[in-house]
Amino acid sequence: MGDNGGSFVTVRRITKGPDRGVGYHSTHEVVAGSTAWIGKGFSCVCAQGIDSDARLSFDLTPCQEECLHKLQCRVNVAYESSKKEHQETLRALWYAAYPGVKLHGLISEQWKEMGWQGKDPSTDFRGGGFISLENLLFFARRYPKSFQDLLRKQEGNRALCEYPFAAAGINVTFMLIQMLDLQVVAAKPRSIVGAIFLNLLSENDRAFDILYCIAFKLMDQQWLAMHASYMDFNTVMKSTRRQLEQELLLENVSRIEDLPSFKLLNR
Repeated sequence: MGDNGGSFVTVRRITKGPDRGVGYHSTHEVVAGSTAWIGKGFSCVCAQGIDSDARLSFDLTPCQEECLHKLQCRVNVAYESSKKEHQETLRALWYAAYPGVKLHGLISEQWKEMGWQGKDPSTDFRGGGFISLENLLFFARRYPKSFQDLLRKQEGNRALCEYPFAAAGINVTFMLIQMLDLQVVAAKPRSIVGAIFLNLLSENDRAFDILYCIAFKLMDQQWLAMHASYMDFNTVMKSTRRQLEQELLLENVSRIEDLPSFKLLNR
């Protein structure tokens, strides 16, 4: 345990060469978990990245620079309820989640069914931005069975006090942004995990969206394994992040589909 009460994961020394696309070196790394709050009492892990000090150094290929810049720009787009594109994306999410069910408006009590904290989902996007909505819609369209299983809590023995689906989804986006050091445009990741992810991103420009789906499904698996309830959400998120970091550090991971937890996803 660290001084702030967060948990630590020790990571082995890693040295990779040009064959992985990113060259980097480090000595000994730990990740410390701390907590931030998004929305009304809903918590999310904001852990420091693995080896976030200046000793980590690596060079980006032009392809990686372009992919990283595009993703960082997406991350920095705030949700704006007045923008037609954002309105249409939110409406598309509803019909992907509830096919055939008429939506009465972008501000409606219906949204609470999906796990938003109120009747206006736009108030929940402050923590994750527009990309958190894009992530949810991508999940619903690419892996509809897994999405519906999570939305309707169809797997496992569920708790009496479950996590709200949509709000949890925003927290998953926020956790990944923190884990991969994507907050600042034109800044390289400060962690080995962030550097490794760039290789996956250059192989597949939808790697972040797929990683989101993996993370959400993995979070639910951890939730069930820990017999968690609402107040345990932050602990579950910390456990999910640790598992993702460990999988990204595996030597045989060269594509996003190589992550062991990718197999949790069903179309």
